[in-house]
Amino acid sequence: MNELVPAIIQHSLTGQVLMLGYVNDESLAKTKKENKVTFYSRSKQRLWTKGETSGNFLNVVSIQEDCDKDTYLIKVIPEGETCHKGTFSCFGEKEPQGFLHELQQIIQERKNKPSQKSYTSELFKKGTKKIAQKVGEEATEVILEAMDKNKELLAEETSDLLYHLLVLLTDQGLELKEIESKLLERHK
Repeated sequence: MNELVPAIIQHSLTGQVLMLGYVNDESLAKTKKENKVTFYSRSKQRLWTKGETSGNFLNVVSIQEDCDKDTYLIKVIPEGETCHKGTFSCFGEKEPQGFLHELQQIIQERKNKPSQKSYTSELFKKGTKKIAQKVGEEATEVILEAMDKNKELLAEETSDLLYHLLVLLTDQGLELKEIESKLLERHK
């Protein structure tokens, strides 16, 4: 069948619905071949690869058909905004990032605008060597609490480790997005 069927486009990492488009057999075959989402554009009356003019491609991670075989769920990693109006999703939502991303932004602010009352600012003042040393210390404490099977202290020490690791990443100019991308590459 070469009829148009809806394709729900979902961010592979966050589960956020980014947009809805329509596919037919030809656009689906091109999507599978090139690993970039291609729709059949009802307004243009032709195949249309998302990003062909903007560069904001939708890189395919997986394609699933629903139980009735009349809708597709295409999980993607987007390159840039999804919506032609310049938003992350066609539903006007911002990119969900979670608290660790928010914490890294706060850490970046402490680096850019140091405060004498801020432990984070003090770490940046002491330099990379001290920050890296703190990551090592916290990693050791995580190991010790895991060996003691103390879940409460393990959670506390893991929080300390993640915090200090974010400080180190920020010190080195790395964002969590870059780490997530590497993990996704390895997952494939």
